[in-house]
Amino acid sequence: MTIPLNLQGQVAIVTGASSGLGYHFAQTLAAAGAKVAVAARRTDSLSDLVRKISAEDGRAIPIRLDVTDPQSISACIATAETELGPITILVNNAGIAVTKPALEIEQDEWNRVIDTNLNGVWHMAQQVARHMVRLGHGGSIINIASVLGERATGYVAGYCASKAAVINLTRALSIELARYDIRVNALAPGYIETDINREFLHGEAGEALKKRIPQRRFGQVQDLDGALLLLASEASRYITGSVITVDGGQSAAI
Repeated sequence: MTIPLNLQGQVAIVTGASSGLGYHFAQTLAAAGAKVAVAARRTDSLSDLVRKISAEDGRAIPIRLDVTDPQSISACIATAETELGPITILVNNAGIAVTKPALEIEQDEWNRVIDTNLNGVWHMAQQVARHMVRLGHGGSIINIASVLGERATGYVAGYCASKAAVINLTRALSIELARYDIRVNALAPGYIETDINREFLHGEAGEALKKRIPQRRFGQVQDLDGALLLLASEASRYITGSVITVDGGQSAAI
């Protein structure tokens, strides 16, 4: 029996694709056969990403996107549809964090985190779902949450709150959109090593953190590939409203 993880004929949008997880997610989806619109506010890295995907015989286009701006979202979706075809996969990955004690967070910092991590996910999901309903086809919306959406830590109150909200938003949307054959699930990574956090994870604080992870290691971006492809493909056709946690057992041990 063949597991249907192939994404040939699918069109995906990946937000926050200029670096980190989004950069890798786009390559993973393209390698599985999807055509990918790579979207981010910073477009300098997107050209490099498109070249890498093209070099592996994939198809990708770069789109400037600000997920806090509904008009920017509308333009992104229209461009992706025109250039690549009907959108069947959304990876809602764009997100930020402000690392500060709760008593020192400024109002604009709090608003920026919530506007990007929660409102951005909501607006992207809503507009892509409208696109899918309008064209009469189903699809998969994958919201990138975090283990910190279900367990909290200090100094990132806005991030924890926003990711917890994303998880419950995922469940709520899954109930309403199931009738349109649209699956909505969340992927909750633990500590995954990227260029952004590598210095911290390999420092003294990171080494202490690693001891609380049962597998005694931090995740690599490739460790998310299986869960991502499961949720993006028809292999998850009876999975919706779920949260898949990929954290080396960290949340189980807390």
